[in-house]
Amino acid sequence: MTEHTAFDLVVIGGGPGGYVAALRGAQLGLKVALVEKKHLGGICLNWGCIPTKALLHAADTLRHIRGAATLGLDLAEPGINLGKMVERSRQVAQRLNRGVAHLLKKAGVAVVDGTGVLAGDGVVEVRSDDGSVRLLTAANVILATGARPRALPHVPFDGDRVWSYYDALTPGSLPRSLIVVGSGAIGMEFASFYSTLGVQVTVVEAKPQVLPAGDEEVSAFMCEAFERQGVRVLAGATIDAVERSETGVRVRVSAAGTSEALEADRLLVAIGLTGNVEGIGIENTRVAAEHGRIVTDACGRTAEPGVWAIGDAVGAPMLAHKASHQAVACVERIAGARGDDKHDESWIPACTYSYPQTASVGMTEAQARATGAALKVGRFPLEGNGRAVATGETAGFVKTIFDAQTGALLGAHMVGPEAAELIHGFTLAGSLEATEAEIIGTVFPHPSVSEAMHESALAAFGRALHI
Repeated sequence: MTEHTAFDLVVIGGGPGGYVAALRGAQLGLKVALVEKKHLGGICLNWGCIPTKALLHAADTLRHIRGAATLGLDLAEPGINLGKMVERSRQVAQRLNRGVAHLLKKAGVAVVDGTGVLAGDGVVEVRSDDGSVRLLTAANVILATGARPRALPHVPFDGDRVWSYYDALTPGSLPRSLIVVGSGAIGMEFASFYSTLGVQVTVVEAKPQVLPAGDEEVSAFMCEAFERQGVRVLAGATIDAVERSETGVRVRVSAAGTSEALEADRLLVAIGLTGNVEGIGIENTRVAAEHGRIVTDACGRTAEPGVWAIGDAVGAPMLAHKASHQAVACVERIAGARGDDKHDESWIPACTYSYPQTASVGMTEAQARATGAALKVGRFPLEGNGRAVATGETAGFVKTIFDAQTGALLGAHMVGPEAAELIHGFTLAGSLEATEAEIIGTVFPHPSVSEAMHESALAAFGRALHI
């Protein structure tokens, strides 16, 4: 007999959106079930944000050791144990996976293993690997099914010559050469990691600039920084053909009116993600999907009453922190603890943990100018920051964009050490609708890289002190 259990809320997907939704629902007194077919914590924790940062930390440490002589430290040339690097990154992911399981258990969330499928009328079928089916019912269901890597047309991932980020996270050996297609955060981070380990890396980007969603000045700076590190960057380039060989891959690329054949041991395809909208039963409901994303209103509702969707499955920006933020807002609406305010995505920060790091929030300068508003733009190079000079990390800058009439902060962009740890200052300022007066009037600690944030705001209004 099929088991049938009633809940107040069923969440399908256990990533940063799904498990946070389940935890918040439990906090609000709802009886919650979380359906996950493979890994609690989702792609981010198990195969994305977390393990990549473990690898990048190893690369950063290697870079620091190699530069120790400039600090007066005499150290032998470090060796590279790729197996141990990968093993540690997997251990980090596993530790956090267990942590999520503990949090859900402590909160009283019922974790149900299997694939969740909408069956209509508030019913979710959970199909297990052994063929058994469990039925869950709930007045509200949240789809948090995440996303997966997009492949190049007619070039499927094979785990050998053609990699997705799964393969790049767990290489059996270090390739001598690597072509990275796509220069978003994923592509740039892996290009940085492998280049630091001595791999000959070429980045191919179809758009005119790397980090194509970012500010043009940041993208230009990053392109130059990568090329100084020995990474070849081909922007505005298209992939005409990909051939696998016995030893690697051959990629035909066109750029600036010329065609060129690139050869490498491996090809990493990092051209973005597509939402997991198939196989979850939306055809049994009024839930609609377009271009690999579930269609919702500004509050996360789908066309099916009682069915909501959040996170990567609803489209860009595909960021873990966006998914978690949407999760809390969505559950609070379901529980009646929040009104019908829409998801505000104006101040969601984006970070790239390559070397150098980048972090941005709000509008790019081009986006701000497109509004027609008069702008005040401030820039401050880290070469003028005492803390950056003391640590030898002067490659970078801070850029702030303000409305010239109102003084409102419109956007902020950073390149340099710990940019991802500092961007929250601008995120908070933007969320609180701060103007230049509040930022300029804030006391920043000395010596710190954060002082460059202050100086950038000062520079926008002709008041910079250290440049």
